[in-house]
Order: sequence, then structure tokens, then C-alpha cells
Amino acid sequence: MSVLFQPVKIGKLEVPNRFVRSATYDGCADKQGRVTAAQVSLFEDLAAGGTGLIVTGIAYVHESGRISAFQNSIADDACIDGLQQLTAAVHAKGVKIAVQLFHAGREAAGFLKTRNQVAAGPSAVEDDPYFKKKCTSLTQNEIEEIATAFGTAAKRARAAGFDAVQLHAAHAYLPAQFLSPWSNRRQDKWGGSLENRLRFHKTVYEQMRAAVGKDYPVLVKLGVRDGFEGGLGFDEGRRAAQMLAGWGFDALEISSGLRGGKYRETEFKTGINSPGREAYFRDWCRQIKQEVDVPVMMVGGLRSPGIMEEIINNGEADFIAISRPLIREPDLIVNWKSGDFRNPSCISCNKCLEALYQAQPLHCAAQKTQSRV
Repeated sequence: MSVLFQPVKIGKLEVPNRFVRSATYDGCADKQGRVTAAQVSLFEDLAAGGTGLIVTGIAYVHESGRISAFQNSIADDACIDGLQQLTAAVHAKGVKIAVQLFHAGREAAGFLKTRNQVAAGPSAVEDDPYFKKKCTSLTQNEIEEIATAFGTAAKRARAAGFDAVQLHAAHAYLPAQFLSPWSNRRQDKWGGSLENRLRFHKTVYEQMRAAVGKDYPVLVKLGVRDGFEGGLGFDEGRRAAQMLAGWGFDALEISSGLRGGKYRETEFKTGINSPGREAYFRDWCRQIKQEVDVPVMMVGGLRSPGIMEEIINNGEADFIAISRPLIREPDLIVNWKSGDFRNPSCISCNKCLEALYQAQPLHCAAQKTQSRV
């Protein structure tokens, strides 16, 4: 059997194979942030499709970090019953599931404006060509309140039956904003040196760990380089990964940080039409894997099973994380396990992403739009 279908552990959690469905916002929650029947069906299909570990997309831990009207909440206890339905449906298929804990920071500006509220991030940066919306700088009390919210959200996740939690510390969102010297220009203990810019991550980790206990898997998706010059560089990003692993995060998924120009300077790269364009975070992941003692997940345009096997056999990563191909073909992994090693039919066009921006639920552009309920 292919190395891709060997079980592997994250702490004490055994995942049945090397495949992770990387967290993907699905736009299927109701307007109170609760789980819907459409979401349960979506995750049942993913679980039946053979993915070893499914990570749900961006569940907001605090109202100030909400980014969409159709985003899942894990910010209050009323969400637990619906989330239990989700985890039970996945567990019935023999698959593990984690929830991604999220705060948008300044990226919540668009949504909060509809509620006559102003978003906040580490700093109110006025000369940022990639972020032109209005935001304010978080106060000390607000930072501590949000960090505490991550801890209570992790406690709810465990109560809801999730096998693990993942902190979203990549892309354009709050932890990535704290880590990047581009968006974090604070002069207090939350800014300046790398250690200070990681203070938010450490505080959040400590809150989550205290809430779930030492044996419960706490994962992180970490942006290790911004998508443009002048932001976070890989040297600091690599050191950040080492520090997070040293604190006790149980697995690292390696991705990019703040976003630059559309698609080309983001995690949503297009035109993945040849092996040479696959695995665009491979070099970062390979280097970090050599420097940490916890499992590492590689994400970023992975399409060919042969390349995935090479990555695992070379010790460049422990898990293969996939998102866009599973939108069109949720049964992709079980087909590979049966011996059908054709590449996915996903053409990396990002029409699925653009539909989400238009408040449509997650679907492949070549398929009929799905209902939320």
C-alpha cells in the first residue's frame, strides 16, 4: 500500500492516513453561525471520501473577528449542539475532525461595517496598499479578551466532540497581522521584536492549552512569509515555526502570511497545470520539517499522487493537506486508495473562491450551486 495510506499520529491522536482536508470556508452556516443540514451533508461526503483528518473552516471565536454572515460561530455555548451533529457525522465514517479557530482582526472591516462597527488589528496602518479599509488599533484589554476567547472556544470544541483544534495563524488574519512587521507597528510588548510579535500567539496557545488539557491536540496553520516584499520574511517565519513547536503546538501546517496582489501573492495561486507548479510551499515546509519535532502538514497546490508520495518518502512533510480538489471531488482520496491514481480534475481557477465572495455556499464552478439548508 502507498505510504500515503499509512496511519500517523498527532500526539496521541491516530489519523488513518496522510491526507488532511485543509480548512476551507464553506459559507453554509446560518446567520446565527449555527450548523446547517447542508454543512452536515458536506462533511459526511468528505468523510466518506476517505480524507484522514478534516479541518473545518474559520469558526470565529469572538464577534469582533467575524468576517461573514454565513460563517460558523464557536463564540458561545449555543453552538455546541450543532457542532456535535457535525462531529458525529464525520466520526460515523471513521474519520477524524478538527475545528479551525479564527479571528479576522482588521480583515473583519467589511462585515463589521454592515453593523456600523469598526474592525481592529494590531496597528492602524494608513500606508498599506493591500488593505485600505478603516481599522483601529487593539487595546491591551481587547487583546487579552480575544486571547481568552480562543481558550473558551477550544473548550467548546472539545465538548462538541472535535478530535483537535487548529489555530488559524496564516493568511491575512489576526495572528498573522501580529506576526508581520508590516501590519504590527506597535511600540508596546505586543510589537517590535519577533518574540514580542509572537506574544499574541503564545498567549492564545496558553489559553487553549489550559482549556483542553495537555493531551488534546492543538494544531496551528502558520504563515511563514508574507506574499509581498517588505513584510514578514521567511527567516523570521522559520524561527516562528520553531518557537511554536517548542511551546507545545502538536502539528504545524505551513502556509503564507499577509496577502499581496490578487492570487499571485496569496495562498490562492492559480494555473497549477504542471508538476513544476505544484507544492508551491514545498521549500518552506522542507526546511521547517528539518527543524521541528512535531508533525508538519504541507499545503499549497498539491495535485499529483506521485509528488505527494515523494514528499512523504523524502521526509519533507508528514501530511498532505488539500483543499480545492476536494470541493469538486470529495471522493478523491478513496478513489486513490482503490488504485485510481488519476490527478484531480480541479483546474485551480478560483471560481469557487469568487462565488464565496458573492455569498454563495462552497461549490465547484462547474457544478450546480448548492443550498445552505
